[in-house]
Amino acid sequence: MPGSCLAVNTGPEADAGPSDSQRGARDGGSGLRRDVGLTLFALYGAGNIIGAGIYVLVGKVAGEAGLLTPLAFLIAAAVAGLTGLSYGELGARYPVSAGEAVYLQRAFNRRWLSMATGFLIALAGLVSAATMARGFVGYLNEFLALPAALVIVIFVSLLTLIAIRGIAESALVAALLTLVEAGGLLWIISVAAPNFGGLAELSMADFSHAEIAAEGLTSAGALAQAGAVWQGVFTAAFLAFFAFIGFEDMVSIAEEVREPERNMPRGILLAFAISTVLYLLVSVAAIATLPIDTLAASDAPLADVYRAATGRSVAFISLIGLIAVINCALIQIIKAARVFYGMSSNGWLPAFFGVVNPRTRTPLRSTLVAGGIVLVFALALPLVSLAKTTSAMVLLVFILVNLALITIKRSGPPPEGVRAMPMWVPVLGALASAVILLAAF
Repeated sequence: MPGSCLAVNTGPEADAGPSDSQRGARDGGSGLRRDVGLTLFALYGAGNIIGAGIYVLVGKVAGEAGLLTPLAFLIAAAVAGLTGLSYGELGARYPVSAGEAVYLQRAFNRRWLSMATGFLIALAGLVSAATMARGFVGYLNEFLALPAALVIVIFVSLLTLIAIRGIAESALVAALLTLVEAGGLLWIISVAAPNFGGLAELSMADFSHAEIAAEGLTSAGALAQAGAVWQGVFTAAFLAFFAFIGFEDMVSIAEEVREPERNMPRGILLAFAISTVLYLLVSVAAIATLPIDTLAASDAPLADVYRAATGRSVAFISLIGLIAVINCALIQIIKAARVFYGMSSNGWLPAFFGVVNPRTRTPLRSTLVAGGIVLVFALALPLVSLAKTTSAMVLLVFILVNLALITIKRSGPPPEGVRAMPMWVPVLGALASAVILLAAF
């Protein structure tokens, strides 16, 4: 129902979010269909986290943290996980599309803030998908050279059609591509596994500051050197944090998840667990196979790890990278379409965006608009790095989401069946996100 979230209520009935009948009122009672179970939801989320980032970030993280690279990824997982827990509770409280916009409206009752946040989230996703579409051309050129414009049109059109076909089909495609991505990372880990023994032979000093003893520094100098080492670890952790961005997109399909009160937090935690384990093993494989300097200087670190470990062609890894791009772009289109649909359901966008196709039960018009915007961006914009701006937008949203949960938790207990996180979770989540945002500038 339009405007159903424009007033802040604190009772359990309000916290349950709009009913299926309310959400379907705009399209004649045929709302979105809850076709996504816990496993599919967790794989959908893991696929959005495990994107192309790990294929390029691990080298840069190693350049800052050295042999402590796995620790940097672990710290990043802990920092991102705090906001992930906040999203889990909010997603269970309000299992609706346009999640972040609704959370802020419930907490602060500021229409302009909710609308701005919704557009911010959608824009970040659309720019990201357009960048991936451009990147797809580069990956494809490793196998087949075609005009860039033709590739982009076909690529975006096919992904948009998949997104229109149905959420179960879209999530299934994303889940299958996630398994391929994870399989590629596991293959890299397996071929590099024989090198793990070399790390076992190193002492703790080798992992931190062995050069201190070698240079015969004074105790004050050694302390300063150790401080520099740990500063590098935390700088690397801030960089590695961006490899975990993506879980926030999971709430955009909340209206299509079965038993959201139970499956939203569990699915986010499972997606985090899968991603963290893979990232830790990949980072160990990388530092065990290549010298740190070589790893840090590489633009395709995992391809170089594979080449060094096997001596074979890196075409296989390039193919996995291409699949990672496809998966992430598909999820971004799905997310943006759901944000538009959710904003329309709340009266923040015209009714045009809230129409659900009666056969596929997907937001057809919102999906077409999202795909069209991605296509325009991909054709018109060069491959310029927008990572810093995009990351800043996402981190700003993370701060606002954590503050929203703090406000909502203070207003009263959660609805029955929703597990409440301790108050320190959103407090630390907001602080950690603010620190990382400030460190970027």
